[in-house]
Amino acid sequence: MDALSTPYPHLFAPLDLGFTQLRNRVLMGSMHTGLEDRRKDFPKLAAYFAERAEGGAALLVTGGFAPNIEGWVKPFAGKLSWPWEARKHRQVTSAVHAHGAKICLQLLHAGRYAYHPLQVAPTRLKAPINPFTPRALSARGVERTITAYANAAKLAREGGYDGVEVMGSEGYLINQFLSARTNHRDDAWGGTPEKRMRFAIEIVRRIREACGPDFIIIYRLSMLELVPEGSDWDEIVAQAKAIEAAGATIINTGIGWHEARVPTIATSVPRAAFAGVTAKLRPHVALPLVATNRINMPEVAESVLATGGADMVSMARPLLADPQWVNKARVGKSDAINTCIACNQACLDHVFQNKLASCLVNPRACMETELNYPKTYAPKRIAVVGAGPAGLACATIAAERGHRVTLFDAASEIGGQFNLAKTIPGKEEFHETLRYFRHRIDETRVDLRLSTVVTTETLSGYDSVVLATGVTPRAVNFPGHDHSKVVSYLDVLQKRVVPGHRVAIIGAGGIGFDVAEYLVQNAPSPSLDPGAWMHEWGVDASFDSAGGLARPRVEPPEREIWLLQRSPGKPGARLAKTTGWIHRSTLKAKGVTMLGGVEYLGVDDAGLRIRVGDTEQTLPVDHVVICAGQESRRDLLAPLQAAAVPVQLIGGADVAAELDAKRAIAQASRVAAAL
Repeated sequence: MDALSTPYPHLFAPLDLGFTQLRNRVLMGSMHTGLEDRRKDFPKLAAYFAERAEGGAALLVTGGFAPNIEGWVKPFAGKLSWPWEARKHRQVTSAVHAHGAKICLQLLHAGRYAYHPLQVAPTRLKAPINPFTPRALSARGVERTITAYANAAKLAREGGYDGVEVMGSEGYLINQFLSARTNHRDDAWGGTPEKRMRFAIEIVRRIREACGPDFIIIYRLSMLELVPEGSDWDEIVAQAKAIEAAGATIINTGIGWHEARVPTIATSVPRAAFAGVTAKLRPHVALPLVATNRINMPEVAESVLATGGADMVSMARPLLADPQWVNKARVGKSDAINTCIACNQACLDHVFQNKLASCLVNPRACMETELNYPKTYAPKRIAVVGAGPAGLACATIAAERGHRVTLFDAASEIGGQFNLAKTIPGKEEFHETLRYFRHRIDETRVDLRLSTVVTTETLSGYDSVVLATGVTPRAVNFPGHDHSKVVSYLDVLQKRVVPGHRVAIIGAGGIGFDVAEYLVQNAPSPSLDPGAWMHEWGVDASFDSAGGLARPRVEPPEREIWLLQRSPGKPGARLAKTTGWIHRSTLKAKGVTMLGGVEYLGVDDAGLRIRVGDTEQTLPVDHVVICAGQESRRDLLAPLQAAAVPVQLIGGADVAAELDAKRAIAQASRVAAAL
């Protein structure tokens, strides 16, 4: 199917780079998975990239590899500085080329973001997110580092790569040289914008010199730094022009530093929110430009390209979620795409915890050699009870393998707890996951029976039963727990109760934070309106200011909220590693009072009586919302076991800790693979 016969003609138009051609406009952006760091994992890395190349992406970029030991992201992370290191990469590049795609290796020197004591930087300034203080590079050290980049690029070519991406953004070493915030030098490599950008220019120039004219050089340009003292727009344009003159092939867009206090890729960020900054650079350079961040569906990508603001779109996590994203889009089957919901829970959170990356909605990501769903030669009759995330994953995978699957749920729609999640401002992407599973149910011919209360008799005759019956809110027991002011989070999110103006939330886990955001936010959600979102987070929508920052303009909260937890310490401390700060910042900006170490003394007509330390007070609230945990629903387990029916528990029915869709879907997928 050519570009004229697809619903997305701009997305599937070839891109001529002069010495080579890309088959479409999809670049699989760089994303560290952990597979890059050990030689023994390279067969897995090859399988991971091969699946995305077969899925239709035109150009893939690896996770970051350091050009020398000083540039390691962490000790013994991926590095390319010796010939024997290049040889192992051929299995990766050959696997990609076998499917008609091209691949670039990302060169990333972490600079002061490196998590080890050997780190270096342009100036001896410790990063706020790192316990180590870097050593300032000498002039000779700067030259050695540039040589290391050129050597690594040459080795990448020997390893079969079609090119390299030079990571010049996100606050890593090159970006540290470019910015007055982190470059306080007064020699040939600092002091003026022209001297600060010299490091980046020399790296690109010497890579071109070392690798020749027929080698792709992508330069990841920091177009919007989102930190104080960041580059202003004139400096960014000057950098782009200089990089073009130095020999780059493509300029990719970099958004934000890791230390920035503005979210850039979380689910609460509007789709394609930053595409405008790429479009703003378009008149100033002739090189192909790549737009990035929160482009997760074909309609979004096509819109970005059709307006002429970019020549390619970069997607990393969307292809983690669905390796066949490109092929599905090409034939107009966007409803079949397993959409990235930008939750970060299994990808970035794992990487920052030194775990192997994966994907909440696709547990096979980075597990392609281990988790597979082969066709069964002995089909069984399988009943799955509960159409929440775990039940949906288990039922559709089992049916895909050839089993005859019946999926039961007492509710009138699929989704379980995802139907609550999708109501939270900033979590609208959960609609996409449910759309995907509705398609999968039809595609795999699962026998779906909604509004059906299941009994032991209902399940007689099945070869195997999987209970994905989920959780029920945990009851609380303090004086006044049965007062009319006291309601469950289910009452609120399912709109059975509309809370008053002043609300106390008991329980500051993930559900408590979600309920707080639901109650303070004015409709419509800023996540659906890039302009409103930029106002709330303090992003200059014109992208002119230094760092692209503006004064935040937060809308007044809809309600006065107290978010309380029994355990001492700061509420939200156990939220997800890479997104927890976003939720805490959102509620702080909305004036939510967050208290830890709270003892609940009781509820009466005056409100909620609490004790914190030695101080007692009454919160004059209209409602008290209980978010104090969950308990597994296992009513059917004992009767089925007594009847000798083979039965397994998955998801919340198995473990009712904080609602964990990542664990539930991964567990369900593995159970289905083994049925």
